[in-house]
Amino acid sequence: MNTAFRLTLTCLCALGPGTFLSAQMLGDTQGSFTRADTLRGSIGPERAWWDVTYYDVSLRPDLDRHSIQGSTAIAFTAVAGGRRMQIDLQQPLVADSVTWEVQVFRDSAIVLADRALAFVREGDVLWVDLPDSLRAGEANTLRIHYHGTPRAARNPPWDGGWIWRRDAGGAPWASVACQGLGASVWYPCKDHQSDEPDDGAALHITVPDSLQAVGNGRLRGTTPHGDGTTTWHWYVTSPINTYNLVPYIGRYTHFGETVAGLEGPLDCDYWVLMGNEDKARAQFKQVGPMIACFEHWFGPYPFRADGYKLVEAPHLGMEHQSAVAYGNDYRNGYLGRDLSGTGVGLHWDFILVHESGHEWFGNSITTADIADMWVHEGFTNYSETLFTECQQGREAAERYVTGCRRNITNDVPIIGPYGVNRVGSGDMYYKGAALLHMVRHITGDSTFRAMLLEMNRRFRHRITGSAEVEAFLLGFDERTRTLLDRNLFDQYLRTVLVPELQWSVRRGTLLARWANAVPGLRMSVRLHLADGSVRTVVVNDRWAPVGTVRKRAGVSAVDPAWYVTLRHVKRARP
Repeated sequence: MNTAFRLTLTCLCALGPGTFLSAQMLGDTQGSFTRADTLRGSIGPERAWWDVTYYDVSLRPDLDRHSIQGSTAIAFTAVAGGRRMQIDLQQPLVADSVTWEVQVFRDSAIVLADRALAFVREGDVLWVDLPDSLRAGEANTLRIHYHGTPRAARNPPWDGGWIWRRDAGGAPWASVACQGLGASVWYPCKDHQSDEPDDGAALHITVPDSLQAVGNGRLRGTTPHGDGTTTWHWYVTSPINTYNLVPYIGRYTHFGETVAGLEGPLDCDYWVLMGNEDKARAQFKQVGPMIACFEHWFGPYPFRADGYKLVEAPHLGMEHQSAVAYGNDYRNGYLGRDLSGTGVGLHWDFILVHESGHEWFGNSITTADIADMWVHEGFTNYSETLFTECQQGREAAERYVTGCRRNITNDVPIIGPYGVNRVGSGDMYYKGAALLHMVRHITGDSTFRAMLLEMNRRFRHRITGSAEVEAFLLGFDERTRTLLDRNLFDQYLRTVLVPELQWSVRRGTLLARWANAVPGLRMSVRLHLADGSVRTVVVNDRWAPVGTVRKRAGVSAVDPAWYVTLRHVKRARP
């Protein structure tokens, strides 16, 4: 976790065509907020003083009764003095005990032992009191034992929780989808995106011998218990979002390949239900070209140490880091549909591409507050356009990104309220991509690609926020400082207004302005004139001359790369 960003967070107090998306819509953006919302969504004093360094989760699900029993060890370091800790564990799960490690003298040696700690429950929060305050720099480990029947997902991945299914042969098939809802729906943790375990996480899943258990990162081994069950040990070395750490349980078969990556060979593993291997081998041939395309635009795959993995899931899909959930029925498009309405999106597998794009945006680059989730979803949505360009060319990519704009609703702003675990509009996907497409056309291809590469280098495995990302884009180099304006981001991220380019001609002078715009909006735009010429001009929110035109000539269209509207005004009044 980035300490400077964590300290900044301590001051936080406080669907239409676009809803058939691959990551969850994370809740209502309207209405009043409760104390529970603030506890869940903000960094209060009981979260601020300590930093998670490692999670070790052990889990034994009962696949018939749909219940779980487990324990979670939370290694942490104090970054300031503190004693009371907020641990999140959603009801109806029950915390049986909380202990921490202490040194004791036993058999002429100093050993570690668990000491019981007092805790009080308030809704989905455990208030844990340490015997003494820790000082900055001190480290320790909590262990929470728990059990119960966790919330079951009603419509995963959007309305998440535990997913209990059966495969076509009747065997159990289970997993979790919990983005927005929170990882505390199935294991105790510090359930906030701003704090990822610096040293990664371990996941130990005990299942019947007839099944396989898959987790994030790499398989470290299995332990048969001689009672008909086996524990599968998985370990992810990189920092990971709490909601990305998930188990997959089913009757799986495994195959893999190695693809060439910028940093060397990249292990790609595929876990699919038995009987689906042939379909998977054919469909997953898209992985190699996709990795090559994304590395060209974004830089090296960010989790090479943990490998890349696709796991067939009992839901549509999710960006689970190094263990991407796949449920698109081995079809191209989005369950066989093209979200752009152009046919272009039927040439590749939407879930495979979109959820894998999140490895760069969302998993490696993570926003502290989900109010800023457009950084995850806008960039990842645009990765679909870039993959289309890699596979089908620039013209197809332009058709795809502009076609997807039909899904924009402009219901509420893209950026949501901070500190209460709420996102803004689902427009973060398509409108976010439309914004980035304009940035690309304004700055030029070479600058835009350099920007994406530097963004992934600078923010790799880091916690950030929209304000920091916007500042980076605006100040990337002298060119972006000149061409981009901060009001551009306010316009598309913080309002629902679509700028209207108004134009008029007076005595051979072309006049233009932005209406339906935030005060001070300044944006360059490419215009197609009635005489067949194309001109790029800079337009402000007040009438001003932007060039000369021949008599009776005017603007016939705005370049479709810009998400704006156009209107002719007969008599402009500068």
